[in-house]
Amino acid sequence: MAEGSIAGVAAGLAAEDRIAVASNWKLVWWRFKRHHLALFCAGLLIALYMIVLCPDFFSTQNPETTDARQAFIPVQSVHLFDDGKFSPWVPAIVGKRHPVTLRMEWQADPSRKVPVRFFTPGPVYQVFGLFESRLHLIGPADPTQRIFLLGSDRLGRDQWSRIMHGTQTSMTVGLVAVALSVILGVVLGGLSGYLGGKTDQVIQRVIELLQSVPTIPIWLALSAALPRDWTPIQVFFAITVILSLVGWTTLGREVRGRFLALREEDFVLAARLAGCSRMRIILRHMVPTFLSHIIATSSLAIPVMIINETSLSFLGLGIRPPAISWGVLLQEAQNIQTLALAPWLLIPGVVVIVAVLAFNLVGDGLRDAADPYSG
Repeated sequence: MAEGSIAGVAAGLAAEDRIAVASNWKLVWWRFKRHHLALFCAGLLIALYMIVLCPDFFSTQNPETTDARQAFIPVQSVHLFDDGKFSPWVPAIVGKRHPVTLRMEWQADPSRKVPVRFFTPGPVYQVFGLFESRLHLIGPADPTQRIFLLGSDRLGRDQWSRIMHGTQTSMTVGLVAVALSVILGVVLGGLSGYLGGKTDQVIQRVIELLQSVPTIPIWLALSAALPRDWTPIQVFFAITVILSLVGWTTLGREVRGRFLALREEDFVLAARLAGCSRMRIILRHMVPTFLSHIIATSSLAIPVMIINETSLSFLGLGIRPPAISWGVLLQEAQNIQTLALAPWLLIPGVVVIVAVLAFNLVGDGLRDAADPYSG
């Protein structure tokens, strides 16, 4: 019994020594790993950003391929086994025209199986603009056939492939907009807290002005001011800049408060006496002391940016067709008649909810882990 207690004490002392010599980032990682739900959501976000890197690989066909004869085809769910053997397939879709409305009505026929394959050749696409590839994650065994894993829209376009490309746009807008907001918030908030005086007064008045004006009218006005003849790439960058210009104020206030407390610390005074420039003191000495807090705050800001972009695009004031984003896809589900015919057009909304929840849970985990010595 005494030997067991001695071993327990020794293990506890070893753990304390391990914590005492660990770096701040290692402590953050150890604490984040204890948040299992946040860890799972982090894996989900990694999967989404893999789609962002190469959406064509995950698509089954060209997202712009149209065929009005195949409009509103229902979801073809993938079945992995056939007669007890691993042989993926989807049910064939058969259609017949309604005798009164003359509208084509589709339904799945499980008795007719369409074989599908993983890592199969398909339409050619560019990988990072460097080389061409025909490899796709999933596709029909017969390249002449089309499959619709999440159904088709009113123009016969594959919803699965369009969601893959919409993920690239919406997730990139959120990430880039938050990156610009962090740069603005850290630089302007840092200058405000470190310099004080008139600089602080001017920056704080700008922040108060931006926070006092209702956000939605600002987005609507700035988005409506974009020229209608701009390319989708130009609109993409314009929307990103608009979201970042409006979203940096909260972080700027937080950074200012931290800098007001840090600028009298000994290490800042030592850096000043060593001849370091103001920007070097801010970026190399003061910002790293609460970098984990900035990362946690940024992870919570990304879903807000995604929601904002989706809302603007849904209203037709953000990213516009032929560009594809989650908001553009949700435009197809704006009327009751369409929803009655094709409820699967709401699936992009489910993807938005999942992505936003994942970011929020990861942000909560990072926020808890940012203070490794608590709890």
